[in-house]
Order: sequence, then structure tokens, then C-alpha cells
Amino acid sequence: MTQLSLSEGKLTVQVKGWDKLWSLRSHLEIPIQDVVRVYADPEIAHGWWKGLRVGGANVPGIITAGTFYQHGNWIFWDVHNPEKAVVIELRHEHYAKLIVEVDDPAAAVAAAQAALPQP
Repeated sequence: MTQLSLSEGKLTVQVKGWDKLWSLRSHLEIPIQDVVRVYADPEIAHGWWKGLRVGGANVPGIITAGTFYQHGNWIFWDVHNPEKAVVIELRHEHYAKLIVEVDDPAAAVAAAQAALPQP
């Protein structure tokens, strides 16, 4: 599970508990101007293929956590419960997407979208 926070022009993804071990990360900081889109997507975590696992854990139906390579892009995962999955699309960053589980996807998406720069 992760916790998203916004401050000083950055989106911070704080990895919680044992997920730090499984994902090989404790946190990620992304400049808010590099966040393209944030949305809840429970379907994205249901399939068994997440890409080529480079570091982390993948036990289908239990946990997907760590760095994966899929369709030419690096993706960071930390999801146990697909129903709470949030997708954060990025530009100009190592990861093209962060797919993470949060306590309240609707609230996390609303807060992140409110902080995104308006076109």
C-alpha cells in the first residue's frame, strides 16, 4: 500500500510497511509538472501480465510490487487490492507510469488532479 501526498510542487508516493521490501523502494518524488494524468483503474491490476519484472515481487492475486518493463516503458507497481489501484501517468521521468494502491482512490485522484497544472 502507498500514501500519496502533494507539497512544494512535488507528488510523493510513500510506500508503507512490508511493501518497501517487496517493491525495493520506500518512496518516489515526482515534480508535479511531470504528472500527465491521475485516475483510478481497478481493471489494470486484474490481469496476470504486468511486464518483465526487473526488481520486486509478483504473485498473481496477492501482490504486484516493484519495477516492471512493459511495451518499452518502465512501470512502478505496488498493488495488493486491484479495486484500490490508482494510475499516475508521467512524462520526462524514469517511470512512464506508477500504479499504486491507496486507501481512498477517489480522494487521492481528486487531490492529485487539483494540484496538476492547468493547460
